[in-house]
Amino acid sequence: MNKGMIKLSALYPKQEGSHFDIDYYCNIHTPMVVRLLGDSLKHSAVEQGLSGFERGSESTFMACGHLYFDSIDEMHKAFEPYLDEIMGDIKNYTNVTPYFQISEVKI
Repeated sequence: MNKGMIKLSALYPKQEGSHFDIDYYCNIHTPMVVRLLGDSLKHSAVEQGLSGFERGSESTFMACGHLYFDSIDEMHKAFEPYLDEIMGDIKNYTNVTPYFQISEVKI
């Protein structure tokens, strides 16, 4: 990633009774998001939580999704027409509300 890029992260916390369908997220949801956001999206990544730092500990997040853009403006413009469709798909792969964070890539 280039310094100064904007990263939107969706973090899906592990909670009692929570579930996350990583196959749906990787094979249906993320490709849909990539298609809808078009050329404004510069890169995407998906991570599945394995554990915390301590050997054998539980991971804090079941999964994390990351989307990279040149600017916050570009990110918002890309999402505006499709936000309801993208957010409406969350129920198809998890029963938790994700945390969202917008960050600036520094290194």
